[in-house]
Amino acid sequence: MRGVPEETDDAAVTAKKRSILATVHASWDFKGLPREVGILSAVAFCVALGFGIVAPAIPIFAQEFHVSAFWASSVISAFALMRLVGALPAGWLVDRVGERTTLIVGLTIVAVSSAVAGLSTSFPQLIALRGIGGLGSAMFTVSALALLLRVAAPDQRGRAAAVWQGGFLLGGIVGPFFGGLVLGISIRLPFFVYAATLGAAVVVVILTMSRTHLLDAPEKKAKEGREAAHWAQLRHALRDRAYVTALSVNLGNGFASFGLRSAIIPLFVVNALHLNPAWVGYGAFASALVQAPLLFVAGPATDTRGRRFALMLGTGVTAVGFLLLAARESLPWFLVSMAIFGAGAAFLGSGPAAVVGDITGGRREGPIVATFQMMSDVGAVAGPLLAGWVVTATGSYTLAFAVGSVVLAITFLMSVTMPETLGRPTARHHDATPVTTDGIDGQTAEP
Repeated sequence: MRGVPEETDDAAVTAKKRSILATVHASWDFKGLPREVGILSAVAFCVALGFGIVAPAIPIFAQEFHVSAFWASSVISAFALMRLVGALPAGWLVDRVGERTTLIVGLTIVAVSSAVAGLSTSFPQLIALRGIGGLGSAMFTVSALALLLRVAAPDQRGRAAAVWQGGFLLGGIVGPFFGGLVLGISIRLPFFVYAATLGAAVVVVILTMSRTHLLDAPEKKAKEGREAAHWAQLRHALRDRAYVTALSVNLGNGFASFGLRSAIIPLFVVNALHLNPAWVGYGAFASALVQAPLLFVAGPATDTRGRRFALMLGTGVTAVGFLLLAARESLPWFLVSMAIFGAGAAFLGSGPAAVVGDITGGRREGPIVATFQMMSDVGAVAGPLLAGWVVTATGSYTLAFAVGSVVLAITFLMSVTMPETLGRPTARHHDATPVTTDGIDGQTAEP
């Protein structure tokens, strides 16, 4: 009799599905989170809103100074490069003056540099000011995350990070739409709007977080030994093919999705499609509109179908989007490609980070996480420079998009052969000393 086993199997499958749904529902219960989490989410929304408005205008504004596509694209790279350079100094500054002060100063630097950039009268002024803005952006990112981790209890940090990222996502959806409208009015106006949204974020922080209660960090113990263990763990992680794949995917995503999309696509819309610059913002809005609902699919799929599945889908879909841009120069296909980018971005936002979480095993391994995050900035620096050089040398946007497709195809093949990390019991650092998550070293509560 085969009926009973089949019914038993069906019951087990149903129970498993209910268990997954219950887990997802529990993970999205945001009750009891500190109010500072909502405040930081509002700050993230302001930042993403302003950036979504100004990003399409940057390379187009650069060409107002009669520079080549290479130099116009380098403005994007300058910002990413200074973010990369400023990350470690920003962490040092947080240790010295505290998270709130670093956050306020970082946001102020980006706001002022953006407003002055809108008044630029030469290309050197524009690129220098965007570089200064990159330093402020690094200060904001590092201090906001550090503050988020200090106000949230250990069992709240996942949900707190989800709320924070939700602010970025919402701003990323709304920003590009208004960016198209603002860009249609004036090429300089987006810089001033960006400065205004950042100014609003500064006001929010000053007014609402002056009496924020921070959890005291325990006394620092065995600092040198713990730092040595961090670097030992990074060396071992670099021998793990899954971690190397996650690094490569994040590098390729920064190169193609951030670098090429931010620097080359605006020039492509204006110079190749001969459209109003406002269409750059509308295309970015189409991408965000697809990405938003798919985030609720990509996250559970990464945790059920596996990390490799998410990486394959993210890199493969995004590569298809670039192939369409390379093959079809028309408005409808441009919008289709941008929508495809949104689908790929949903999976690239969850899969690689999940792999890194599996590698670390939930322990605090700063160098491993920092190296992963820095790969995206490296790609964002290299992407605009290489693609801008290709367009300048050949006059072909098709070839530049083809380069992006090749980079993503390589990361797709690496993802196909990557060992699955979902369900890995512990991080594979055979000789590394475990590091406990005992708080933020060397910090005390701010007054």
